Amino acid sequence: RSETQTSRPCQGHGGSHGAGVGSALLGYIGIDTIIEQMRKKTMKTGFDFNIMVVGNSGLGKSTLVNTLFKSQVSRRSAGWTRDEKIPKTVEVKAVSHVLEEGGVKMKLTVIDTPGFGDQINNENCWEPISKYINEQYEKFLKEEVNITRKKRIPDTRVHCCLYFISPTGHSLRQLDVEFMKRLSHSVNIIPVIAKADTMTMEERQEFKQRVRKELEMGGIEFYPQKEFDEDMEDKSDNDKIREAMPFAVVGSDKEYQVNAKRVLGRKTAWGIVEVENPNHCEFAQLRDFLIRSHLQDLKEVTHNIHYETYRAKRLHENGGLHPVSCNDTQESNL
Repeated sequence: RSETQTSRPCQGHGGSHGAGVGSALLGYIGIDTIIEQMRKKTMKTGFDFNIMVVGNSGLGKSTLVNTLFKSQVSRRSAGWTRDEKIPKTVEVKAVSHVLEEGGVKMKLTVIDTPGFGDQINNENCWEPISKYINEQYEKFLKEEVNITRKKRIPDTRVHCCLYFISPTGHSLRQLDVEFMKRLSHSVNIIPVIAKADTMTMEERQEFKQRVRKELEMGGIEFYPQKEFDEDMEDKSDNDKIREAMPFAVVGSDKEYQVNAKRVLGRKTAWGIVEVENPNHCEFAQLRDFLIRSHLQDLKEVTHNIHYETYRAKRLHENGGLHPVSCNDTQESNL
């Protein structure tokens, strides 16, 4: 008798009356383990994250990336020296590291662009960067349209581009506007104001507002883009982030003792600028946004929007033709 009692509600779920969401389930099925299954799978495979840094030399790009990931991950740690000459043209250099925290592995690739904006004539200096971004999409596309595909295609696509703005306190340079305008449709651009400790709080606030206004006037969409907000909760969270951007940041890989606590900071004649103190700069906000809340979304926007746009364009150029396997041909003949 107990069997017939438990079977009735189950039939109701399949029928037209009991199909409503939220009907009570009798007994435990185990649906709640799906998230744990996914977690285990992704823990085994690990994550890829590719971050590009762009801006004039001397803005602390390497230091900031090292501070973000709390390890020596920039090109400086790959044998570069401070005495090295600025390249005559923009070079693109990628350095990969495997970071591990709490059992989670991440293959982090830092793509640096030495020589950007450092020449007398900076005309078209974004071209090597644009070329690199598209080459990674092309590489992924070639793997994807292969008849026998790899189970896991290596992902070298640029998920995020940190664009460093000089803390001038004036308006953006023509080069800044031109770069972001040209590349905002092929990569997620996050503008940051570098070396923010060179400005007072008032100057910083005014400069942030001016930069936002100029980006808006130039029709430049930075990440997180408004049209990709999925729901009202997303929109509300992202609106707060957009209002705080560009983040005014300070990077440092030096530790100091402040109130019996070790902190990352920059020592000045009048005190220590604490990198992770939200009253001193917005580094903590940038890190939380970039790694703790939006890293997965950056990857999804790269795949579903920027890469898809590139893919559609390339396949359209080829007349929509791409390799078809023998099985596909046989199935279409049946």
